[in-house]
Amino acid sequence: MTGTTARRTVVSIAVSAALACFTACTGPGGSDDSGGTTGPTAPSASASAAPSSRPPALTGASADALRAVERATGRAGSARVESTTVMGRELSLEAAGALGWDDGLTGTLTITYTGGTTAETMRRLGTTAMEARYLPDAYYARMGDEFAERVGGRHWIKYVYEDLEDLGGGAGAGFADQMRNTTPNQAVKLLLSAGDVRRVGAETTRGRRTTHWSGTVGGATEQTVDIWVDDRNLLVKKVERGRTKTGELTQTAYYSDYGVPVSAARPPAADTADFKELLASQGS
Repeated sequence: MTGTTARRTVVSIAVSAALACFTACTGPGGSDDSGGTTGPTAPSASASAAPSSRPPALTGASADALRAVERATGRAGSARVESTTVMGRELSLEAAGALGWDDGLTGTLTITYTGGTTAETMRRLGTTAMEARYLPDAYYARMGDEFAERVGGRHWIKYVYEDLEDLGGGAGAGFADQMRNTTPNQAVKLLLSAGDVRRVGAETTRGRRTTHWSGTVGGATEQTVDIWVDDRNLLVKKVERGRTKTGELTQTAYYSDYGVPVSAARPPAADTADFKELLASQGS
């Protein structure tokens, strides 16, 4: 493998890891006008809609109920998370861990690649799962030994949110804000911006009595959002669905143990490669 090819391979792995880490904790993003995804840093469908196209703010009993969920879930500060994400033919993954949101996003997830073209690429390069650590200013992805051999023995990739804002073609626009504001109640905020919110009814979700809400968020393309809420107004489950050029994009997430202690330590600097530096090495 030539030096140029090796550098491109490293960058390809790093970009794939960024996509996985971002998607695992934030859910589906927006779409471009052609119906394709705009990448892991795209604003959500509701954020990308022009102000004149957004439906009026939800009012009445439904709005009051959902705002109570938004407040209760936001105040809880942390939770255990289990999620599955499918991005058409490109990627499918599972994630599990605990996340906190009192002072920016913090926590740790174990992300396992389960299918898709990106997963096959990662498997060939020795990575089938990775640990992701989220801190208020950056997140870190732990790669396999084969990746480490290509970057001077370093196992971790550091993604600084502000650096990702500067990705070419505007791909990083809004990235830092999305990562800092990622909480389970973001799905509730999406529903509050939907024009067709409805209370589906009472259901049992993982043995807990819940109320199911559903709605459609307008944007470049439509995105459906479903949430299940318990009697403490805490989110138990959410499902977000959209479309990409490679197929349907779906994320299902379950939340439990609200208030659980959460910690995420920065990996050793000597064992960490900076994503921005990896991108720069591709052009050298």
